[in-house]
Amino acid sequence: MQFNSIEFLVFFPIVVFIYYLLPNRVKYVGLLAASYFFYMCWNPKYVVLILTATVITYLCGRILSLKERNPGLRKAVLGIGIGLNLLMLCFFKYIPPHVQGFDILLPVGISFYTFQTIGYMVDVYRKEVEAEKNFLKYALFVAFFPQLVAGPIERSKNLLKQVAEPHRFSYEKMVDGVLLMIWGFFLKMVIADRIAIFVDCVYGDYHTYGGWYLIVATVLFALQIYCDFYGYSVIAMGAAEILGVKLMENFRAPYLATNVAEFWRDWHISLNSWFKDYVYIPLGGNRKGKIRKYLNKMVVFLLSGVWHGSSLSFVAWGGLNGCFQIIGEALEPLRKKLCKLFRLNRESLAHRVAGILVTFCLVDFTWIFFRASRLKEALEIIKEMFTVHNPWILADGSLYQCGLDARNWQLMWISVLILLLADIAKRRGIRIREVIQRQNAWCRIVCVVAGIMAVLIFGIYGPGYDQTGFIYFQF
Repeated sequence: MQFNSIEFLVFFPIVVFIYYLLPNRVKYVGLLAASYFFYMCWNPKYVVLILTATVITYLCGRILSLKERNPGLRKAVLGIGIGLNLLMLCFFKYIPPHVQGFDILLPVGISFYTFQTIGYMVDVYRKEVEAEKNFLKYALFVAFFPQLVAGPIERSKNLLKQVAEPHRFSYEKMVDGVLLMIWGFFLKMVIADRIAIFVDCVYGDYHTYGGWYLIVATVLFALQIYCDFYGYSVIAMGAAEILGVKLMENFRAPYLATNVAEFWRDWHISLNSWFKDYVYIPLGGNRKGKIRKYLNKMVVFLLSGVWHGSSLSFVAWGGLNGCFQIIGEALEPLRKKLCKLFRLNRESLAHRVAGILVTFCLVDFTWIFFRASRLKEALEIIKEMFTVHNPWILADGSLYQCGLDARNWQLMWISVLILLLADIAKRRGIRIREVIQRQNAWCRIVCVVAGIMAVLIFGIYGPGYDQTGFIYFQF
């Protein structure tokens, strides 16, 4: 059941209505039933896996919380719990389909709920949270449907108590959640799905569309994956908000970052903070010298690449981002000296814009490896980009022959401008939803209706409304 499907638009209001009608003592049971129904709509067989992961981590958490325990036993229980969950993840994610007679299909969301349950066990082991005694409440923490399929990867410290507690209906939270969901649908259906038409056309036949076709497609893919994944996260936040649950923010205007390290602090925040807390810091973090710190960072980025998939192109993508961040940090003292020597103001608008452009180019280059299906294909695409010289296509209308006509290009750039203004406002601490909430009721209604109409009129739809899947569902 996709967020951008008719089924979800029917399912979600029914869930909200029933949730707030249920007695407080059983609200979480109703929400758990809705979450499992949502997940089983993808494939009923998937429920066996998520239930298995839930049982294993619940039992491990309970054992880790026992008063009579010794350090060796606790480490062994934690290791078994992590090992079994990673074993399931690796079996379904990294074994090629149809191997040895098995028809292996990647269960949606397995990468996300696996990391969420591992984080829970580690938190209990570290005594940062109490183990949940109620199995159904813990199962809801694992399967909470708004963020189940593609995150954000929530921490038990934030989500576990929230989903277990009954929530009263709040008009303010409902309006806030609706505004979030409308913004998410706008990002996905108006921007990401429109860009995808051009990117899929060019990347699908990169031997024909070389040179500037690929350069434009690569720039646009950076916007596509941002709007696609950001859109999912915002819809998830909005749906959870309506149900009284506050999810963590997963993106903070990452393309306005002035260096690669800042970009990764603002991109897929839940995954990157997970790697920081459960991999980088346990490896030693920055406590054991610069060389060890750089090595730890590279391990994290390579693991991030592997988390996305087994293809070497994902490993290259992670490795490049790690290298860019390490090189940037190593050169920071030199940059400071040069700025001081030439009396450059690093806080000036021109300097910041230059940093944003350089960072975008570096990150966008790595997206080639992310978008390509294989490492060899990524290298061929790079070759086609720089060996074919056809800059005239930018002005002669050739770009309009790749799936998007002139009108759709205009709509795309207007939508991207709206996104840019929204991200600038976010960077400056302006919460547009709060500004709307402070207005009169008629103004709030106008904003909601205008947002819905914009999505309905300018959104991209397939034949018979064949909704486009979210990119991160494949991970």
